Amino acid sequence: MISPIPDSKNSFHFTSLGCARNLVDSEVMIGILLRAGYQITSQPEEADFLVVNTCGFLEASRQEGLATIGELFAVKKQDAKVIVAGCMVQKHSDLLKEHYPQIHYLLGSGDVEKVLDAVRSGAQGEAVTSARSYLEWGEVPRTLSTPKHYAYLKIAEGCKKRCAFCIIPNIKGPLKSKTQERVLKEFNALLSQGVFEVILIAQDLGDFGKDRKEKGALAALIREMLQVKQNFWLRLLYLYPDEIDEELIALMKSDPRICPYLDMPIQHIHNDMLKAMHRTTSREQILDILTRLRAEVPNVVIRTSLMVGFPGETEEHFQALLDFVRDVPLDNVGIFQFSLEKEAYAARLPNQISAEVKQKRFELLAQTQAELTAQRNQKYIGRKMQAIVEGYHPDSELLLRARSQGQCPEIDGQIIINDGRKVTAFGKLYEVEITDIAGYDLIGRVVSQGKSSSKLKLAFA
Repeated sequence: MISPIPDSKNSFHFTSLGCARNLVDSEVMIGILLRAGYQITSQPEEADFLVVNTCGFLEASRQEGLATIGELFAVKKQDAKVIVAGCMVQKHSDLLKEHYPQIHYLLGSGDVEKVLDAVRSGAQGEAVTSARSYLEWGEVPRTLSTPKHYAYLKIAEGCKKRCAFCIIPNIKGPLKSKTQERVLKEFNALLSQGVFEVILIAQDLGDFGKDRKEKGALAALIREMLQVKQNFWLRLLYLYPDEIDEELIALMKSDPRICPYLDMPIQHIHNDMLKAMHRTTSREQILDILTRLRAEVPNVVIRTSLMVGFPGETEEHFQALLDFVRDVPLDNVGIFQFSLEKEAYAARLPNQISAEVKQKRFELLAQTQAELTAQRNQKYIGRKMQAIVEGYHPDSELLLRARSQGQCPEIDGQIIINDGRKVTAFGKLYEVEITDIAGYDLIGRVVSQGKSSSKLKLAFA
């Protein structure tokens, strides 16, 4: 172990904002600091170093970053140092310096491994290189911040697509994929640590290996993962519609360890809007892939993201999107308002939509989807399913929370367990019978006991 700086100032607090790919980078930075002898604390007012990994994707993300940094400055010890890393630093360091000139150190989104230099530096500084994204290639330590039964595995960074509304390629750079060998090494390492659910992440999983001109690289990677003779869940985030082919569908059908779950960003359904957004799929292709998935993958859960208020979106275009949500069964939908980003192609388009119209469309689409989700969730009542019981429900220790293969952590609903007397350990599989619904959540009871030998004292009589 590398020794920390030779004084008592060795505690740090970490805040990770933005996407799961950011979270993986944060876990690498945490691992580096812990290996060097620093100690992590959940209390920012106790920390000697406060590290924030920021997101700079949208204006709302940048405002969240500024607010978070401000909150840390408000509660930190007088001599504690604030270190800011990530996408916001890479693209908007001037904005950060303007608001908080007292920031101790700035780290670019590709400069994750320099966090130790930042902490040890006696003077203000920065490391913002041309490396716009980070992929762990060597034996750099990583400390999981998720519950021990699931973890994210980042297999690529950057993006080769050029959607009109998106600045990810500008922030994160071109597509860079890990090698299959490297991904498999990390995959096996996670399993050996007791991780049960491995969540593959990239800007678009389907582009994995295309920077090396590899064809079918994602399917080949998954096939190698399935060679491991062990029980686990494998979840795929995110796959664009044009990347879901017969080979991938066949793989999902071939092994129950692959969660029958896809997060498939669609953004819109009207061909005028899809073309204006520079999307590579048409309405007809999207409907075709949705139909094939429903027909070929039993109980598949489909999550998507939809955007309202893209420049030029008429009432007719929006009505087509609203009709699509009403007519086509989508299990989970993330709805976003178009955000004008200066570097995006769409910022230069005519017919920008007013904030009032965007908000009105957002609210109508969100309300419609919420009502439809409540209706469609009724089909689960009376069903039994395997679910991971994750812990106590935040509202009461008389309730537990669980997730099935159709529920991704953090972004989807969960199962509220109101009878968990047969639960003996968290992070394990149980058979759960669904008895009711509560909005996006399901309500159920555990009907069969898990096999874990570790016991937990639960709050049940």
